[in-house]
Amino acid sequence: MADTRVDVTTATGKTSEKNRTKAYFVGGGIASLAGAAFMIRDGDILGPHITILEDLDRLGGSLDGAGTAQDGYVLRGGRMLESKYLCTFDLFASIPTLDESRTVTKEIFDWNETMETSSSSRLVRDGERQTAPDFGLSEKHILNIERLALEPEGMLGRSSIAEQFDPEFFNTNFWFMWCTTFAFQPWHSAVEFKRYLVRFAHLVSGFNRLHGIMRTTYNQYDSLVLPLRKWLEARGVRFELNTRVTDLEFGERDGAKVVTRIACKRAGQAGEIQVEAGDLVLVTLGSMTDASSLGSLDTAPVLNGKAEGSAWTLWETIAADRPEFGRPAVFSDHIDESKWLSFTTTLRDPAFLRIVRDFTGNVPGEGGLVTFPQSRWLMSFVVPHQPHYIGQPEDVSVFWGYGLHVDAPGDFVAKPMSACTGREIMTELMGHLRIGAEAGRILDTSTCIPCMMPFITSQFLRREKGDRPQVVPEGWSNLAFTGQFCELPDDVVFTVEYSIRSAQAAVYALLDLKRTPPPVYKGKYDPRVLYKAFLALHDMKA
Repeated sequence: MADTRVDVTTATGKTSEKNRTKAYFVGGGIASLAGAAFMIRDGDILGPHITILEDLDRLGGSLDGAGTAQDGYVLRGGRMLESKYLCTFDLFASIPTLDESRTVTKEIFDWNETMETSSSSRLVRDGERQTAPDFGLSEKHILNIERLALEPEGMLGRSSIAEQFDPEFFNTNFWFMWCTTFAFQPWHSAVEFKRYLVRFAHLVSGFNRLHGIMRTTYNQYDSLVLPLRKWLEARGVRFELNTRVTDLEFGERDGAKVVTRIACKRAGQAGEIQVEAGDLVLVTLGSMTDASSLGSLDTAPVLNGKAEGSAWTLWETIAADRPEFGRPAVFSDHIDESKWLSFTTTLRDPAFLRIVRDFTGNVPGEGGLVTFPQSRWLMSFVVPHQPHYIGQPEDVSVFWGYGLHVDAPGDFVAKPMSACTGREIMTELMGHLRIGAEAGRILDTSTCIPCMMPFITSQFLRREKGDRPQVVPEGWSNLAFTGQFCELPDDVVFTVEYSIRSAQAAVYALLDLKRTPPPVYKGKYDPRVLYKAFLALHDMKA
């Protein structure tokens, strides 16, 4: 790899150390893209000195949006946004939209004033929609929720949500809405569940209508990743795609542990990058979409393991005999507890969207997630505003859905969701919607692509202190970790905000900047938030 250092001198004629710093980001997801932007914006690092190394042939990580109107669009998933994502909106307040008419942050807030989420059909039972359903919690359940909100994380340890509640809790409307909005399972970490309860206390009062949930104008790849990439490219940031980092070599400089070499494969050819004194390495640990597999209208996706990806094997390699790098096996070795299946359907006939609009009472983009609590797959779907892709034809529509119980047989298709083709998944969905006469035509004019993700909720698995490493591990001077599997007190994983906050924290620490990311919003200290949440949990009106 050629050295592209620019020798920038100060007014005294001496070379500025900061202007000689080179930074290498391992992984091309939102954490690395955000980290590169923070380095340029807040750290005065030169764009040509920043390199992002990505195993795949495209950037964006889990914020993806691919496919065509002809072959079918694909979304593995989309992360929820809300107004208290302070790091996310701080970053994108500096990033213009693709047409450079305003910032991405302003576009998002403007859009959500126009298309405010207000679900009229959050739950559907027996073919009937439920508008603003009651939570259905007992006093015991509410006391347990309040206890969890107050209990120190150390006392919860590696316990599961199921160990904190009785079986009836998992049949309440509160649980069905909470678990499908955030993708929790009863066996997931009680600590993560607690963090969510506290982090989103301000959303509880409107949760049964999804009030406060925000979306981007298009899918998150088009609306977030592409503008950010364009901004970075304009400043000379280097992107090395099809480059798999296989190992890091370590040493010591000035009494501190450092990364000295990055081993990689470029298009299958072994290579290396020397990490010189003053250079920085930021690694996105793990990946919730690693080893994902796509099916088709007539084939089911396969269930891969970590060997089919690269993120987990890299973490395992560098963490061997280094406890300060965390314990990747806690998150990667329990696929049966972290997998689920999503699907993206491309429609070439307006019938399905018309039926859904008339049934739910919401136009596309307004209603949010629709869940079928009686579904053996615990199936949900959402119809976003159309078009959902830049360049999507006017006569083509897209929607997305997923199931949490992928190994159970369906109610209308006698197969586990994990073994189903796109055609069978659409058949099951239309069964729950009671679509009869028009079902055949909808199937004939649709392309449904299922996606199996073995690690999609791995960040929710039961854990304890030390399983996730610190953003900058103790004793290391040029290495930081970002993404969903490093430790950030108070904030919650499975969010864009967590990845961007980790990147902001990493950059500020490695560059020794005298600043910190904006603090996590804590609505639990706002009496108005607590009062509204109390009323909502008791199914009382304000």
